[in-house]
Amino acid sequence: MNGTKNSETTGRDNCGHDPGLTTEAPAGKPLQAEGVEGNPGPLRDSTQKAKHENLMEAVVSLENATRAWEAVKRNGGAPGIDGMKTEELRDHIRTHWEAIRAKLLTGSYVPSPVRRKEIEKPEGGVRLLGIPTVQDRWIQQMLLQVLQPIFDPTFSEHSYGFRPGRSAHDAVRAAQTYARGGKDWVVDMDITKFFDRVNHDILMTRIGQTIRDKRVLRLIGRYLRAGVMIEGVIQASEEGTPQGGPISPLLANIYLDALDRELERRGLAFSRYADDCNVYVGSQRAAERVLASLKTWIEKHLRLEVNATKSGVGRPWERKFLGFQINPQGQIAVAPKSVERLRTKVREMWRSCQSVSSEQLRNTWRAYIRGWWAYYGLAEDRRKVYDLEGWIRRHIRKCFWLRWHNVRGRLRKLRALGLKGPLLKMAYSSLGAWRVARSPTLHTAMSNRVLRRYGFVMPSDLAATV
Repeated sequence: MNGTKNSETTGRDNCGHDPGLTTEAPAGKPLQAEGVEGNPGPLRDSTQKAKHENLMEAVVSLENATRAWEAVKRNGGAPGIDGMKTEELRDHIRTHWEAIRAKLLTGSYVPSPVRRKEIEKPEGGVRLLGIPTVQDRWIQQMLLQVLQPIFDPTFSEHSYGFRPGRSAHDAVRAAQTYARGGKDWVVDMDITKFFDRVNHDILMTRIGQTIRDKRVLRLIGRYLRAGVMIEGVIQASEEGTPQGGPISPLLANIYLDALDRELERRGLAFSRYADDCNVYVGSQRAAERVLASLKTWIEKHLRLEVNATKSGVGRPWERKFLGFQINPQGQIAVAPKSVERLRTKVREMWRSCQSVSSEQLRNTWRAYIRGWWAYYGLAEDRRKVYDLEGWIRRHIRKCFWLRWHNVRGRLRKLRALGLKGPLLKMAYSSLGAWRVARSPTLHTAMSNRVLRRYGFVMPSDLAATV
C-alpha cells in the first residue's frame, strides 16, 4: 500500500510518495524512526495552559503511535474510501511514517472524507455512520490517547459513556440508586440526531478553552469538516461529528459536558450515557417542569433539539434506559422493547432455509446469546427472559424438523435421537412444523436436556454458570 492509492482516491497526498522514506521495523512494532520524542505522559491539569501548547509532539511520539496502531488492529473494522484494510496499515506506516509525522507536526495534514454507512435502528429508521480510512482511524486514535487523559478527569461523575473504567451497566445501576432513593419519576430525554447536529463552532470553542496547540485544533477541525463520500461524490460537513471514528465519542462528551454541569448546578439526579440521558425527580409535576426547562436550555445553549415524540416523563418502570427498566420493586429488568428485539432475532436466526450446517447454526446461536447475556445479564428481574425460553426452543425444534426435509430424513433423525416404535409415526405427520415443534414426541426426541447437551444454551443456562 503506498501513498498513490490515497492520492488517487481523494486528491490529497499526505504520504509524500517518496520511496526513500522507507524504514525497517521490528516484527512487533509498526514504526521505527529516529529522533522521535518519547510520550510525555498524561497531561491532566487543564489550568496549566502551557502544558497543552505542544501536544502534537506527544501525539506523534513513537510510543503513542505504536499503541494507536495496536488499538486499530485490535478493533478491526471496514475499510474507508481508499479500500485499505487494517491488515495493510503496518506496512503503510513503515513506508510513509516520516512524511505523515512531518505533516502532523507542521499542521498541514488533511484527512480524507469518510465513507457513508447506514445501520438500521431496532426501533426503525437508520443511523448514519462515517467510516474513516484506516490511516485516519490510526491518527484519530493517536489524538484520542493524548486528549482523553486531559479531558476525562474534568467530566461529570454522572457521565458514563465511552469513558475508561465506566460502562452502560454503571449508568443503569446509578439510575437504580436514584429510583430506590425515592426519585421515582424520570425525565427521559432523547436528542434528535445528536451526532449529526453537533455545532462545530461550539465544540471547537470548548476544546480551545483547554487545548492551546493550534496544530491539534486545526486537525480536529479538519476531521469535523472532512466531508462524506456518497456514491463517489464528496458532500461537505457543516455540522455533526461522524459516528465511526475513534475520537467521535470523546468529542460528544466534551460537547455534552455543559449539559452535565447545568444539571449539577440545578442539583438534579441524573445518569447520562453519550446522548442518552435520564433525570430522576420526586414527582410528576417536577418531572414535567424539568423536561420543559431543559428542552429550552438545550435549544439555546447546545443548538440541539429534544425529540418531542421519544422524550417524556413517567415512572422508571414505564420508561427504558439503555435497554433496561427499573421495576416497581426497584430491581433492574430487561425493557420490553429489548425482549421484543430478542424475539425478532430468534425468528431470524432459526429460519430453516439457511444454507449452513447444523453446527454453524448452533455456533452462531451460542455466540449471539452469550453476547446478549453478557449485557442483559445485569437484570435482577429475569422472568420475562426466562419465560421466553420455551418459545425459543420451539423455534429450534421447528427449524430442525423442516431441515430434515421428508419422511425418510425424519425417520433417520428421530431414530438417531433414540425414538422407537409408535413414536416414530410422527415422521409421517402432515401437521405444520410449528405444531409439530410443540408435540410430545418432538419434545421427547429434542428435550431440554438433549438441546443443552448439544450446546443449544439458554439465558438460564448461562446464569447458572456464573
